[in-house]
Amino acid sequence: MDDATIHERIEKLVNEEHELWQREAAGHADDETRQRLAEVKVSLDQTWDLLRQREALRNANMDPDVAVERDPSVVENYRQ
Repeated sequence: MDDATIHERIEKLVNEEHELWQREAAGHADDETRQRLAEVKVSLDQTWDLLRQREALRNANMDPDVAVERDPSVVENYRQ
């Protein structure tokens, strides 16, 4: 997946996240909506991580295409 495709994916996920938050804020969210919001958050973390991996590989003069999407258990346990 190239950077442009990754950026497009991030944009779609962010738009979906905003829609889900709007439903929540309006009091129209159900369990399914909240579950999807949690899934979108994880997908965003994974996608941002993939983009950062690609940038780091490029900066190290390595092939960014060897970057892989990491498991949620990895990206959700990074120290901030």
